[in-house]
Amino acid sequence: MKNLFDPMDFVRGPAMKNRFMLAPLTNCQSHDDGTLSDDEYRWLTMRAEGGFGLTMTCASHVQARGRGFVGQLGIFSDAQLAGLARLATAIRRTGSLAMAQLHHAGMRAPAALIGEQPVGPSEDAETGARALKPAEVEQLVEDFATAALRAQRAGFDGVELHAAHGYVLAQFLSAEINRREDRFGGSIENRSRILFDILAAVRSRCRADFTVGVRLSPERFGLRLPEIVSVAENLIGCGKVDFLDLSLWDVFKEPQDAEFAGRSLLSYFTSLDRRMVRMGAAGKISGGQDAMRCLDAGLDFVIVGRAAILHHDFPERVRADPGFQAKELPVTPEYLGREGLGRKFVEYMGNWKGFVTTQAAAEA
Repeated sequence: MKNLFDPMDFVRGPAMKNRFMLAPLTNCQSHDDGTLSDDEYRWLTMRAEGGFGLTMTCASHVQARGRGFVGQLGIFSDAQLAGLARLATAIRRTGSLAMAQLHHAGMRAPAALIGEQPVGPSEDAETGARALKPAEVEQLVEDFATAALRAQRAGFDGVELHAAHGYVLAQFLSAEINRREDRFGGSIENRSRILFDILAAVRSRCRADFTVGVRLSPERFGLRLPEIVSVAENLIGCGKVDFLDLSLWDVFKEPQDAEFAGRSLLSYFTSLDRRMVRMGAAGKISGGQDAMRCLDAGLDFVIVGRAAILHHDFPERVRADPGFQAKELPVTPEYLGREGLGRKFVEYMGNWKGFVTTQAAAEA
């Protein structure tokens, strides 16, 4: 299991001390204005103290109207800077890299939450979203870049652009959702233009050793596997990206599209010539053997979500026991509280089927 605990360097920025990254996880614990709360601080710093080589924030919105959920961390205003700096300092003090995920919900931003009509690449009847005007697309690029610079000012080692899960950058990537007829719509090259424009803007604003990654979904949300593979290949080739984060739901599954069945979904990406760009993936990594299988399958690092919720010190448990397996579900609110989840996060986890129980027997 020693490979999981080898350091890993990036083209830019400091090296990870091991191959474990904390997944960017919605936790609903920030204040209503997007500033950091003590509960969110505790949740994240406990994971850094627990041995994660890189500790990622939740999706942090870059515009007020890009807010996707209650209790979301913000990175769109200097009013949020003090809390971000407090968090980055504490994470880095443990020897973990501090990374902020940059996000905009796009048409998935609830109107009742943001107080206005949501926006997306094209109008959407289901969500009531309107299409972004060309100048607003340019402003979105600017605001992602400004948020990256704010993360740098706060002391983070880098940022990840959230281009997955059907949020605004993934909406642009989808031919089903993005029906624009300008230079941001049509071909996959045009639909991915906003992502590459943001990368160029971030690189022009931030210091040379600032680490930048991109999270991608290869399917669902109106996305097509061959197009996302093409985007990944172009991201690797553009010279502006240090790592790719693949959100697969299950790292060992086959593609859901039968046309591409017969090999793992992951293999479509690990077979790319990655040069010096690092690649990690998230999806049902619940124990040490799962993590090692990921490295054996060609990944450089693993991204841990649910198992990190259940065990703040998941990497150290795997170090002590390569066969370690995360606790079986369900667990009690009291157990999650001991693992650093605040009340709002515990309530949110109650929406995940079979995760939380009030029965004390689950503690046995």
